[in-house]
Amino acid sequence: MTEQKQDFELLIEPHGKLFYFNFKEIWQYRDLLEMYIKRDIVTFYKQTILGPIWFFIQPIFTTIVFMFVFGGLAKIPTDGIPQPLFYLSGITLWNYFSESLTKTSDTFLTNQAIFGKVYFPRLIAPLSVTITGLIKMFIQFIVFIIVYIYFVAKGTDVEPNLYALLFPVLIFILACLTLGFGIIISSLTTKYRDLKFLIAFAIQLWMYATPVIYPLSVMSGSPKYMWLIQANPITSVMETFKFGFLGQGTFSWLSLGYSFLFSIIVLLAGIVIFNRVERSFMDVI
Repeated sequence: MTEQKQDFELLIEPHGKLFYFNFKEIWQYRDLLEMYIKRDIVTFYKQTILGPIWFFIQPIFTTIVFMFVFGGLAKIPTDGIPQPLFYLSGITLWNYFSESLTKTSDTFLTNQAIFGKVYFPRLIAPLSVTITGLIKMFIQFIVFIIVYIYFVAKGTDVEPNLYALLFPVLIFILACLTLGFGIIISSLTTKYRDLKFLIAFAIQLWMYATPVIYPLSVMSGSPKYMWLIQANPITSVMETFKFGFLGQGTFSWLSLGYSFLFSIIVLLAGIVIFNRVERSFMDVI
């Protein structure tokens, strides 16, 4: 019998396109993406006593602290909305953005050992963090709905309107912002490690520039800072969510369109920066 020689050599080279985003390749590695998501969820409550219950406890405890500090001591108004509902509405979205951004911005450094051993689309790692955050966010959204039903049953003057149907759009905007900013920061921290020490502090300051603990109407008396709050792409997301589910807040198609466009630009910029860094990624780290 004649032996047939088979060539099993596969040469993987960096691509030259800046806007390159191979959806087909990511789909081919969907099993790996699923494994990353399961790993992130399991490791969150592994070796804990309460387990997945922490997903519910976290927003509840944060709401209680906000009610005591900002609602009780600082006396910040909530536009007539019950404090638990007001703070939960902000916490539900903000927790997703802040936690996902924090983890995504460090994903390349934390996975450098794996990246150096086997090839797979590197965007799988930050993408899995973004999707895992969505799962946690929907769990916390259930907490918001339960509290919401309680206050509606008590006869509180809050009711949803058709703008609540924009909820998927709001999640899409936050996901794009998280993935885009996360890729940019993670790409830069491969060379400039100092950035990872600043990200937590920057996110904390960002929360105070977002109407999470206060309604946007409070800033109407400070026009000097109002432009800064409105330039924040997350502001319209928060206000639209509150307007749609609670009937209070400020809604503007122009502001929401600005946030949507801003998130797409950030995501594209993240892909461009990532594609440039990926060529020499392993050499740098």
